[in-house]
Amino acid sequence: MSVFDELVGQHKAVEALRRAVGGGRHAMTHAWLFVGPPGSGRSNAAKAFAAALQCQQGGCGQCIECRTALSGAHPDVTLLRTEKLSIGVDEVRALVGRANVSPVKGRYQVVVVEDADRVTERGADALLKALEEPAPKTVWLLCAPSADDVIVTIRSRCRELRLVTPGVDAVTQLLINRDGISPALAAHCARAAQGHIGRARVLARSESARIRRREVLKLPGQLRTVTDCLVAAENLVAASAEEAQQITADLDARELADLQRSMGLSGRGAKPRSAQAALKELEEQQKMRTKRLQRDALDQVLTELTGYYRDILAAQTSPGVELINADLADEIQPAARRSTGEQTIRALDAILVARTALETNVAPLLAMEALMLALAEASRS
Repeated sequence: MSVFDELVGQHKAVEALRRAVGGGRHAMTHAWLFVGPPGSGRSNAAKAFAAALQCQQGGCGQCIECRTALSGAHPDVTLLRTEKLSIGVDEVRALVGRANVSPVKGRYQVVVVEDADRVTERGADALLKALEEPAPKTVWLLCAPSADDVIVTIRSRCRELRLVTPGVDAVTQLLINRDGISPALAAHCARAAQGHIGRARVLARSESARIRRREVLKLPGQLRTVTDCLVAAENLVAASAEEAQQITADLDARELADLQRSMGLSGRGAKPRSAQAALKELEEQQKMRTKRLQRDALDQVLTELTGYYRDILAAQTSPGVELINADLADEIQPAARRSTGEQTIRALDAILVARTALETNVAPLLAMEALMLALAEASRS
C-alpha cells in the first residue's frame, strides 16, 4: 500500500515524485506546479506527495504521518482549497506566514494550494516573494489545470509536473477495487466520465446523478421550438442553482453561526460597525461560492453535451469508434444519420461559446438560452 496507489494512469508523474522523495540529485525542489485536465487527480497527487515527504518510509500510506497529511490534520501540511472565485492577498499572506514556520516534526513544512489558478494578481505578488526566498524546509505544491492558467512569474519559479487523463480501464479498476462498484457499472461510469475520476465515482455511487445525466443527454432531441429552448435553459439554470444551494445551505449556516459566536453577536441588540462589515463580507463570500458551484454544475452539463455530440461526430466520420455514451447507441446512430458533420461541429462550437460565456461571467440564463437556441438551429440548418 502506498500513498501513490490511487494516482491511476500517472506512471511518469509518480516516478518523478518518488525520485524527489528519495532525494535523488536535482530531483527535489522547493516549489512544484501540478497541472493536468479536470479529473486527472492534481490535488490528490499533491497531497500524496505531501504525505510522502513527511513519511519515514517515503509514503507507506499506513503510518500516522501519511494518514494525517492526507486528511489535512498534519501540523506541517497546510491544505488550501477555495470555494470562492478567487484567492485574495490576505489568504496568500496567511499561507506565507504559515510556510515560514519551522516544521514541528523536523522534516518539511508543506503548503498545498489546490486552486493556484485562482490567485489574484495581488495575491501572486505576495506568493512570489515566498517562492523567491523560500524558508529552508518549506515546499510549495500548487495545482492548476494548465501552466498558462497561473501567473507567469509564479509558474517560472516552479517545477512543472504534468498529469494526464487516466484511461477508462484504469478508472474502472479503481472504482471496483476502491469503492466496491460492480464491474459493469464501473465500466459504464468510467466511460461516461471520460476519465474524470471524481465524476466517475459520483455517477457510480449515485443513481440520481445518473438520472440527471440521462436527462441532459435527452435535451438535443427535445429542442424543436423557441419555447422548448427557453424552457430547457430555464430548467438547467434552476437545477444548477438548486444543486449549489443544497451543497452550501448547511455550510453557510455553520459559518454564520461561528462568526456570530466569535464576535459575541448571539444575543439581541445593536451590532458594532466591525461586526456589520464582517457579516457583509461573509455574505459576499458565500454568494461567490454559490455562484462558483452553480457555474461548475452548468459546466458539467456542457461536458455531457460535448460527449454526446462527439459521439455523433464519431458515428458520422469514423464508424466503429467506441462511443462515450455506448448505452445510447440506438439514439446516437439515427441522430448521426439525420444530420451532417458540419452541423455537429456547429453544435460543438456553440457549446464552446457557452463555456467561454460562463467563464467571463455572462448571466447563466442568457448563456444557456443562447446555447439551446444554437443547438436547435444547428440541427435544422
